[in-house]
This record gives sequence, structure tokens and C-alpha cells, in this order.
Amino acid sequence: MHFPNLKMTIGRIRYLLSRSLGSTSSLKRGVCKYSTVAAIDEPINPPVKVNYTQLLINGNFVDAASGKTFETLDPRTGEVIANVAEGDVEDINRAVSAARKAFDEGPWPKMTAYERSKILLCCADLLEQHNDELAALETWDSGKPYEQAAKVEVPMLVRLFRYYAGWADKIHGLTVPADGPYHVQTLHEPIGVAGQIIPWNFPLLMYAWKVGPALACGNTIVLKTAEQTPLSALYAANLLHEAGLPPGVLNVVSGYGKTAGIALCSHMDVDKLAFTGSTSTGKVIVEMAAKSNLKPVTLELGGKSPFIICEDADVDEAVELAHFALFFNQGQCCCAGSRTYVHERVYDEFVEKAKARAVQRSVGDPFKQGIEQGPQIDPKQFEKILGYIKAGIEGGATLETGGGKLGTKGYYIKPTVFSNVTDDMLIAKDEIFGPVQSILKFKSLNEVIQRSNSTTYGLAAGVFTQNIDTANTLARALRVGTVWINCYDIFDAAIPFGGYKMSGHGRERGVYSLSNYLQVKAVVTPMKNPAWL
Repeated sequence: MHFPNLKMTIGRIRYLLSRSLGSTSSLKRGVCKYSTVAAIDEPINPPVKVNYTQLLINGNFVDAASGKTFETLDPRTGEVIANVAEGDVEDINRAVSAARKAFDEGPWPKMTAYERSKILLCCADLLEQHNDELAALETWDSGKPYEQAAKVEVPMLVRLFRYYAGWADKIHGLTVPADGPYHVQTLHEPIGVAGQIIPWNFPLLMYAWKVGPALACGNTIVLKTAEQTPLSALYAANLLHEAGLPPGVLNVVSGYGKTAGIALCSHMDVDKLAFTGSTSTGKVIVEMAAKSNLKPVTLELGGKSPFIICEDADVDEAVELAHFALFFNQGQCCCAGSRTYVHERVYDEFVEKAKARAVQRSVGDPFKQGIEQGPQIDPKQFEKILGYIKAGIEGGATLETGGGKLGTKGYYIKPTVFSNVTDDMLIAKDEIFGPVQSILKFKSLNEVIQRSNSTTYGLAAGVFTQNIDTANTLARALRVGTVWINCYDIFDAAIPFGGYKMSGHGRERGVYSLSNYLQVKAVVTPMKNPAWL
């Protein structure tokens, strides 16, 4: 049995990409070969001002208690965008105290769910009205293409807030039958003060993934932003207060993990932690949570996701989808399809066409129209990626294209493709988090299943086939939290996301995310002479 709508599906993906990322038009022109605009053009002046650089505590923007600030940098140039308040232990204490008071004494958890829903809906409207400003801040601070931020990510931010606003008044317990004359009910109660730590690769989306469900359930929050990208979350949090959020319900502290992050994770008055980031940091957070008050932790961690291209694949379509799966967001995506497994019958053709597609990829100032790839986030990540490229070359993989930095200014890397990659190579085992595609060859379905699962990670996988039996076999055999069949990176507010193994535990987005922020209480009451049981 085959998928009759496969070509239509791929066409739809290409259409969406052309609208959101500008990729299809550049392919048709065939003129975008390692654009050097990053090196030869003056950076475009971002169409936004930085208005919020302080900590947000108890409804007010305030300086750090120490008075310290840190620099947030423009990855296009390495120059300073702004100096941002550097939160520390005392600031976390202030924020947690405000969140605790807002939960124990404030109106938020005592509001009707409908009232909370209206505030979240109002916030969504404000976010939508400020689409361009939010997108510009996101691009300026993180380096992602402006078209991606403005046409994909901010609209998804708005959608997520509307989605969780819709859930706010639909959270309820059950009436449970018992063996005896008892009335038994379960209550789904807010968990309390949630500590949340978001990463730098998708600051606004991760803000929504964390803040949306926590607020819908009636909790209060202390959110720590990534030190690389603090600006957009502060802007979005201010809009939430404009929408009517009471003081102390959402507190935002910018700062470093070794100070503010540790203080938040170890705090005895934080009831719940949620973290997105590296697996190594996730392990430390679980340990701190256990050693403090044994607070529960939701983790969305790293990945080394397989993208499996079967022998029946339309190679042109497979190349485009595999390219998107890996290179999207400069390769800085936890679920990137970073192990491209290609059946031996189509391997050579795929490699040649994947190389050609990478050469066509437009790289440059992310504010420039039609750019597909901006700079990496910072010098540390930039050097890390170059180190993995060097390891790939030294390890015996064939460098098909790319392999180095682009330009003399900023953190730009050429789209890189390796062929003849084997499972024991570092580039096939480690999460590179950059624009480096590793193409591996396989012979049989059983073989690729075993190789795909032979990793400590289990976040996502992609399958490209026209055969529904093959698709069903792989969907059930792959030990991952998400399997995309003939598509990739389809993120919807209702689709749960999370990993197996060392890619984390718990789920974000969708109805499953609500359980992260709820306690279940059983209430048992005796009944005298009940008419029925």
C-alpha cells in the first residue's frame, strides 16, 4: 500500500517553507551560493528598540540587587546590543517570594478559570499586534532569519497562548466509583510556584511552552531566560502584564546558570521545575531538585535524531526535506534530523543532490529578505561546531561541501555536508547543534532500526517512504517521542513533544503538558443510605 498524497504533502511543505523561510524561491533562481553578505555588507539596522533590560519582579522592572549587568551580543557582528540586569541569588529569592505571595494570597489561583482565560486571550491579541517588534528582537538577539521569526515563530507564540487560554476553564477532576458507600472525587489543583528555565535557540516559543500551561492551570512562575537571549521574553512578559496579569504571577530573571539557575533549582519554596536545554545540565538540575525539596522536574533535552530515507523515496523530495530537517534554525534545533540514513540504492544520488542543495543555501544577515541561514548564537557555539567539523574530517568522513566559517565578522558557518559517515564517528554520535549534515548508508529495515535506536537520545525521528507498511513498522520500532512521516518539524500547539531515554521526561504542548503543572487530590466522603452507588 502506498501514500497517494505524498507528492501533495511535499508540495504543501515546500509551499509553507517558501512563505515562511523563503527557500523555494531561492531554489528556483539558483543564485544563492554561500551568500557572503555577512562579510561584505554593513549589517541592517534592526527595526526595533530595546526597551526592557531589567528584571521583572512582582509586576515591576527593577535592577539586580547587586547592580550588575551583562552584555547580550549581536551574533551578526559580536557587538553589544544592550546591557541586561544580571540576576543572582538575592534576585531569585525576591522573585520566588513574590511568586509565593501571589499564589498563596493573590487573586490569580482564586480567579475563575474563565477570568484567567480572558487574560491569556488578551495577551495573545497583544502579542499578535506586536508581531514585528517581537520578531525583530528575536532575530537581533539570536541570529535566526527575520522571516522565520515573523512568519512562523511569533504566530505560533500567539497560537500557543490562545490554545492554553482555551484549556483554562476545561481543567477538572473526576467522580470515581468506590467499593462502598463513599462519594469520591478527584481535584486537579495548581502545583504552586513553578521555576522555569528556557534555552537560547527558540526563546519565544519556549517561553510559550512553559508559561502558557503553567498559567492556564493557575500557577505562579519564576522564569530564567538564557543569558544569550534575554530580550524577547522580557518584552513578551510586559505585554502579559498589560493584558491584566496580577503582580507576582510571572517573574522574569535574566542571568547565568551557575548563579541564578542554581538558586532557582535549589530553592526550597519552588514547587516545580521545567527545563529545556542540554542533557548534561538536565542531570544537574534533577540532582539539585532532589537534594532540595524533591520538587518534580520536566525535562526537554538533547537529541541525535535519525532521518531515514527508504529505497522507494523520490530523491529530489527527500533531499529537500532532509535539508530542512537538519539546517533549519542554523542547525540549532534539539530535534534536528542530524543522522541522515539513506538506503544504499539511492545513496549516491542523494549525496550529490544534498551537496548541491547545501551549496545553494543562502547565508547572510538574517534581516535580509530571502536569507535561509543566519549566524550561530555566540563564539562558544561557533567554535564548538567548527571543532566537530574538524573531527569529521579527521575521523575519515568525506567532506562534500562547506567545512568552515563564512566571512570575517560574526558567527557564520558554511552549510556543511559529510558523506561516508559511520556510526562510530563523533559527528554521528554527538549533538553538534549546527549546520552539519551527516549522511550514512543502510541496507535493510531491521538494520536501520537497530542503528537508529543505538543512541542515548530519543527525541525525534523522520521517515521518508511511500510504503505505509514500512512507515508503520518504523513508527512503532523507533524509540523516540515524535516520529514525522514524510514531513518534519511539524509543530502544532496540540501535538505533545518530548523524549525517550536521555532526551528527557514529561511532555510539553498539548493536553499532556497540563499534567506537569497540576496536583491530583482524592477527596473521600462517607454517604449515609445512598440511593445508588
